[in-house]
Amino acid sequence: MDRKTFIQNVGIIGGAAMLPLVGFSNLKQPKFKLGYQLYSIRDEMAKNPIATLKALKAMGYQDFETYGYDAQKNMFYGYTATDFNLILEDLDLTVTSGHYGFAPFIKQSDDALQRYVDRCIIGAKAVKSKYITWPFIEPEQRNLETYKLMPHKLNLIGKQVTEAGLGFAYHNHGYEFEDHGGTNGFDIILNETDPEYVKFQMDMYWVMHAGKYTPKELVAANPGRYVMWHIKDMDKITRDYSELGNGSINYHDILPDPVASGLEFFYIEQGGNYAINSKESAAVSADYFKKELQLYL
Repeated sequence: MDRKTFIQNVGIIGGAAMLPLVGFSNLKQPKFKLGYQLYSIRDEMAKNPIATLKALKAMGYQDFETYGYDAQKNMFYGYTATDFNLILEDLDLTVTSGHYGFAPFIKQSDDALQRYVDRCIIGAKAVKSKYITWPFIEPEQRNLETYKLMPHKLNLIGKQVTEAGLGFAYHNHGYEFEDHGGTNGFDIILNETDPEYVKFQMDMYWVMHAGKYTPKELVAANPGRYVMWHIKDMDKITRDYSELGNGSINYHDILPDPVASGLEFFYIEQGGNYAINSKESAAVSADYFKKELQLYL
């Protein structure tokens, strides 16, 4: 689908999602918990997960997305899934999604993939997550052949996860939007997966970095399917990651309507390029969000 056709479709089916934010920004209390993707502070999580979670809570974060689940040992950050959940409960924190390592299974058998998914479901349920998320495709996998394989794998995972009582989502980067002979990986994945089983976690930084569509256009074309968001900023010069408010992305302008999106959870993220360090960056982004963006969510 070319951009002209895409935008024409947006105008027909998704006008409501293109409206300014003022129509849904007058909430007295935040509707969503302030979320953080823990990969953003992975150095501190590796040293002392409990102290790091306490520090993030003091900044105002209430909800998290995990990464690095050890499926063989059923462990998060060196703790069994059960023990990690006890830590979360003790701190009155939640984990609503996790990024799991699906990429090695793209060319493995469906049986091998399903066995791995079973272990992911065990881990996700132990920490009371609602979503299991596919986060990443390895650099050598970013080609048309892989994208043609992806819908089957995603539908398979999504059906298995849904039948287990959880939700499944695909997280985008920028490479899915690259052209491959008139098509791209994102359109293939979006159009050839079952909306009942496969939702999306929209990384707005990567959507803006790719420049093919805007977040509002994506939501307007497929309302209700973007159940999670990643919110992070883009360095004004290098286009690398940046703390919220320090970069070039104007979230006042680009945030879609969360209702049209189907939004359930969002997570601030900064994968690197910290102005000082990962902990300071988490604090800066939390402060900016609470002052500038919380009224929308």
